[in-house]
Order: sequence, then C-alpha cells, then structure tokens
Amino acid sequence: MESCNCIEPPWPADELLMKYQYISDFFIALAYFSIPLELIYFVKKSAVFPYRWVLVQFGAFIVLCGATHLINLWTFGMHSRTVAVVMTTAKVLTAVVSCATALMLVHIIPDLLSVKTRELFLKNKAAELDREMGLIRTQEETGRHVRMLTHEIRSTLDRHTILKTTLVELGRTLALEECALWMPTRTGLELQLSYTLRHQNPVGFTVPIHHPVINQVFSTNRAVKISPNCPVARLRPLAGKYMPGEVVAVRVPLLHLSNFHINDWPELSTKRYALMVLMLPSDSARQWHVHELELVEVVADQVAVALSHAAILEESMRARDLLMEQNVALDRARREAETAIRARNDFLAVMNHEMRTPMHAIIALSSLLQETELTPEQRLMVETILKSGHLLATLINDVLDLSRLEDGSFQLDIRTFNLHALFRELLNLIKPIASVKKLSVLLSLAPDLPEYAVGDEKRLMQTILNVVGNALKFSKEGSISITAFVAKSESLRDPRAPEFFPVPSDNHFYLRVQVKDSGSGINPQDIPKLFTKFAQSRSLATRNSGSSGLGLAICKRFVLLFLL
Repeated sequence: MESCNCIEPPWPADELLMKYQYISDFFIALAYFSIPLELIYFVKKSAVFPYRWVLVQFGAFIVLCGATHLINLWTFGMHSRTVAVVMTTAKVLTAVVSCATALMLVHIIPDLLSVKTRELFLKNKAAELDREMGLIRTQEETGRHVRMLTHEIRSTLDRHTILKTTLVELGRTLALEECALWMPTRTGLELQLSYTLRHQNPVGFTVPIHHPVINQVFSTNRAVKISPNCPVARLRPLAGKYMPGEVVAVRVPLLHLSNFHINDWPELSTKRYALMVLMLPSDSARQWHVHELELVEVVADQVAVALSHAAILEESMRARDLLMEQNVALDRARREAETAIRARNDFLAVMNHEMRTPMHAIIALSSLLQETELTPEQRLMVETILKSGHLLATLINDVLDLSRLEDGSFQLDIRTFNLHALFRELLNLIKPIASVKKLSVLLSLAPDLPEYAVGDEKRLMQTILNVVGNALKFSKEGSISITAFVAKSESLRDPRAPEFFPVPSDNHFYLRVQVKDSGSGINPQDIPKLFTKFAQSRSLATRNSGSSGLGLAICKRFVLLFLL
C-alpha cells in the first residue's frame, strides 16, 4: 500500500482573496459599530424601555465583535506581537461578553415573548372597550330617541293625537314597514285594529282577545317576537313573493281610561291592555336588536302614562263643566230662594200687621168683658176668647221671629243691661200665674254672677220666660226653681258636638240658667224632638197645652245667636 500525505501543503496568499477579506472585515466592523449607535438613538426616542442595562450589554458585545473584525485587518499580512496580543485580548473580551449576553437572553427572551401576549391581551381589551363604547353609544342613542318620542307624546293631551304620534315617531325612528295599534272592544272579548302607520289594512278588523299569541304578549311587560302569520301581525296584504320582516308585539297598559271608545272608544273592558305591533321592512335580513326592543318597551310605558294623563284631564274638564252647570243651577236656585224668602217675609210682615190690629182689639175687649158682671157660662166663654187671643198673638210673634231667624235677617239688639234686675222682673211676671196654680217659685242667683252684662236683654228674657212658661204650664203642684250662675269652662263642652268648646275670657262669661219643676217630665224618646219646630211630646199633645211647638225651637236659635 502506498502512503498518503494528507497534510495540505502551504498555500500562497492570493491578493484578490485578501482584498475581499479585508473589505468584508471593514464593512463588518462598520456595521457592528453602527448598530449600537442606532440602538442608542431609538432608545432615547422611546419614552419607556424596560431593558436599558441589557441594551448596554448587547451594545458592548456588538462593539467588541466589530473591534475584533477591525483588528483582524492587520493580521492578513505580517504583523507584530503587539497586534497579536491586542487581537487575543479583543477576542477574549468578546467571548466573555458574548457568553454573558447569551446567559442573560435566557431570562430576557420569555419576557420579550410575553410582550406579544400582553399585546394580544391589550388588543382584546381594546376590542372589548370598543364594544362597550358602542353599547354606551347605542344606549345614549336609544335614550335620545326615547326622550324625543316622550316629548312628542307628552306635547298633547288628546288621546288620538298621542297614539297617532306614537306610531309615526316609532316608524320614523326604527324605520318600520308597518306599525299598528289594537284596542279592546266594548265587550272586552276582541281586539280591534284602531290605528295603522301605512293605512294598508282597514281599521275595524277584529281578532279574539283570547288568542294564544295575544295571551303570551299580555302576560309580560317585555316586547315579544311573534310570527308574521299571526292574525295581529298581518298588517299588509300578501302580493307575489312576499317575505315579511320580523314582527314584535308589546302590551300598552290602559291605566286610567273610562269611556274609551274605538271610533269613539268603548268603555274600559276587563282586559286593561292595548296591543302595539311593529314590523321590520320585508325582504331584508334586518333583525330586532336588544336596544330596539328596550326602546319599544319604554315607549309603550310612556304611551300608557300619557293616555292616563289625557283621561284624567278629560275627566277633570268634564267634572269642571258639570260643576259649572251645578253652580249655575245653584245660583239660580239661590236667587229663586231669596225671592221666595223676600216674598214670604213681605207676606208675614203684612199678615203680622193686619192680624195684630184685630187681635189686640179682641184681647182688649175680652179683658174689659171680664171686669163686667157675667154669668159663669159667659165668663167661661170670655176667658176662652181671651186665652185664644193671647195664644194667637204669641203664635204670630213666634212665626215672625222664626222666619227672620231662618233667613238670617234677625239681628240681636246688643246693649248693656242689669242682669239681676232681669231675673227679678222675670220672677214678678211668673209669680201671679204660679200663685193661681198654687206653685212656689224659687230664684237663686250665684254670688259670682255679674250684675251687669252686655247682650240682647229682650231676647234673653224671651228665652228664659219661654222655658219657665213650659214649667208653669205642665206643673200642677209643687215648685219651680230657677238657678243662674256663671258656667265653668270644663262644663261647657257638649259631648254630642265635640268640636264646640267655648272658652271664657276676661271680657266674656257664659251664663247658665237651670229651670227645675215638679211636673210629669218628658219621655226619653221625645227629648231629641224638643227643639224641632211644630213638634210636641206625645205625652203632652193630648193635653190642653195651648202650645204651637215653636217656643223651644226659637229659644235654641236665640242661644246659638248669643254664642256667635
């Protein structure tokens, strides 16, 4: 076997190849030196860069690599030991920095890779924020449309205008092909087509109110998508290849609608809902969005409120007109009553004057006849005439006083008088009558009773005398006591009239007069009728009382006048 010398013999340097290597090392060194400068420039331009120290290390690595190639330019030919030492030092430093950089990149590369993950996260977050902003803009747009619709609806209080405006504004805002309103009929068993937007269906068409689709819509306050083939959704005639758009229906509560007539609107039925149906354009891929359904629901509620306000206004106007008519009738009745009262007063005044003159003559002549010599029968007849005359005169006075009290024309004659003297005069008036009937009369005046008072002395005397006269009239034997004293505030309250609670003051006092007799008394069931005019106790009606039934009624009115 022949031996082979595998060691390649020395190859003399090719000048062309040397030039290419020289030029390549130069440009490599130039590129290595320019890269750190570019990195420094762009880092200074960047506001945030979290790895500056890594950049410094990487720049040192690149600079050393460039220095190695630059020093290598002097090693292509013969070179000194100094060049070899410098070259070796540069390569050692480059090796150290390269290894350190490689080790550091093990920790940095995962962070750099996570930057992409963060970028994707931020992109997703930005997309989510864009969707939320779109939703907010949609909600704002919906709110703006709701406010516009509400303003248009609330700008009138006419029911028909409210409903027509609602259909027009919904059709314009939502770009509807058709919109209709179904109202309950008078019987409440059907829904009647009352309003449409395009007028493509005749108003008056009816559907049963118990239809399953209608029950479904009436059972919720949300807008419900319904089939275009539903009777209430057939809002336009079918022609050719017709693909109806999506249809939704929503109930409209009739909150306060009386006298609600279709084509003058029937009265409110048992179903207190109307039905609003809305159809999107046909032959289109458009669908109902959530914000559009919310808009429809809000508008339905606003329509319900507007209809309620309109109904309340109509009722208030109707009540006002009725009240005006009643006021006119009351004013007419008042004038007629005033005319009748004036005529009655004129009649009573004339009758009072015309009847008093002959009555006084009868009484005077009867009194004179009593003083003459008369037989017992004649005296009895004269006494009867005299008694009847006095009774008739009293009746005339009572009727006149009562009529003046009832029409409010009676005025008290207020002046200062001696209260004690009034009671003494009262005692002098009744004593003769009491002595004839053998009745004793006792008068008791309280020590704190003022001697003088301000009031109508005549009417006070008439009131007390009327009560005492009844005691004399219905007492056959025994005694009559009259007690007068100042009433205390705690004893003034009337339990039957809790709102009446008079309070005495330094300038006023309340006089209480109590009259007690030994007569037969009054049945408890007759007490409520004591102060009713022309009413008498049944226990006394059969007796010869000579009473007209006006005395106590007049006394009560006098006392009420005293309290004013």
